[in-house]
Amino acid sequence: MSEPEPEEQEDLKEGTLISHLLELRDRLLKSALAIAIAVLPCMIYANQLFEFVSRPILAMLPKGSNLIATNLSATFVTPFKLAVWVGVFAAMPVVLYQLWAFVAPGLYRREKRFALPLLVSSVVLFYVGVAFAYYAVFPVLFRFFITTAPQGVAVMADITSYLDFVLTLFFSFGVAFEVPVATVLLVATGLVKMKTLTGNRGYVILAISVIAAILTPPDAISMCLMGAPMYLLYEFGIVMTRILVKKRDEDEDETVHADA
Repeated sequence: MSEPEPEEQEDLKEGTLISHLLELRDRLLKSALAIAIAVLPCMIYANQLFEFVSRPILAMLPKGSNLIATNLSATFVTPFKLAVWVGVFAAMPVVLYQLWAFVAPGLYRREKRFALPLLVSSVVLFYVGVAFAYYAVFPVLFRFFITTAPQGVAVMADITSYLDFVLTLFFSFGVAFEVPVATVLLVATGLVKMKTLTGNRGYVILAISVIAAILTPPDAISMCLMGAPMYLLYEFGIVMTRILVKKRDEDEDETVHADA
């Protein structure tokens, strides 16, 4: 009879359906509490947060120009909406930790060693993507939009439309920067082979171009500003995949030899 796999020799925590549901409820409540705690101070400084977010476009508008509010309630609702989203983004590490704490007991040791770095890196990369959009993309994008306005057209942005546009780009670039994590997961789960990733770069560039065209405004500048970092992150993901998968295979070999 063949020896059992190393995973079968580990004792995983088991529980009833009711215990899992109770734990899920507790994790959801803790996540909701973390979001509420993060949102509260953001609401207090909602106007200051909106001033910070609006700096890139205000720096590009003609001197003396300002954002406008076409709806009276927008002066309150728009900063309030921004405060809620900032609070959710700020509380995301806690929410993801609660998710990790819920699923971790059902994972084997090698799966935990592999999954935890991916979880942490996904959070960090999302924040890096948001920061990249704010500091690198917005100045170039708004300068392009404003300088290409026809003569005689006064550029005046509505605060509600501006916030929707900014949040869309924040989310788009945050997700786009998850490319290395997606690359590692595709190879680690066996859905895609490493040879496929390295041998089909032309198709990858085409797919990235399509994704960038969908997620960004319909102009070449926005597409390039998203597409170029995505491809670089794809190459970085290939490097990280080689390292992580190799380390995982080495750990498995050591475990098998130790149990032999």
